[in-house]
Amino acid sequence: MLTVQQVTAIRDDRVLFAQLSFEAKSGDLIQIEGRNGTGKTTLLRIIAGLGDKEEGDILWQGTDVERDRDTFHQNLLFLGHQTGVKKDLSGLENLQFYQSVFGLSHNRQTLFDALAQVGLAGREDIPVSQLSAGQQRRVALARLWLTNQKLWILDEPLTAIDKQGVKVLESLFLSHANQGGIVLLTTHQDMFIDNPKLRKITLG
Repeated sequence: MLTVQQVTAIRDDRVLFAQLSFEAKSGDLIQIEGRNGTGKTTLLRIIAGLGDKEEGDILWQGTDVERDRDTFHQNLLFLGHQTGVKKDLSGLENLQFYQSVFGLSHNRQTLFDALAQVGLAGREDIPVSQLSAGQQRRVALARLWLTNQKLWILDEPLTAIDKQGVKVLESLFLSHANQGGIVLLTTHQDMFIDNPKLRKITLG
């Protein structure tokens, strides 16, 4: 479904990676790994259409994403270093806003359940500005329980997440892949140990 084809990225006159190619098919769980500064975040942003590449192509279902951005973005959920949540809204209101933007339809209890999954039960109505940085990230992660997008691109989704939270997310990622989705992520934490489902692509 997703094809990264001969992609080269240069930052500050330094080649981060050159002519990188790989494919991600339905059901794939892929971790991009490498030392700091090797271009992991850059690669994810390029794939998501948020960063510039020197050369190469990104294809979704055989079509260059630059030629059909709408279709690609309808199938994409991207969570980067910035949480993308509105700090003047509560966690619940953020999920309601997310639903309205993407045309989703879930009842109020489902939104409460999503926030509970990320450890925010009892904090649903607190303005995000009053939550810690880790809790703000959890509000963003709660979207994963509501989305119908096929391709998840997640840059360090486990930052500030405790061990139990990691297990919950690991289970969710596997479930999404098993249902035919694609998960493409970076993480410094150990996940899916000895799980044959995980494929790693190393930069640097």
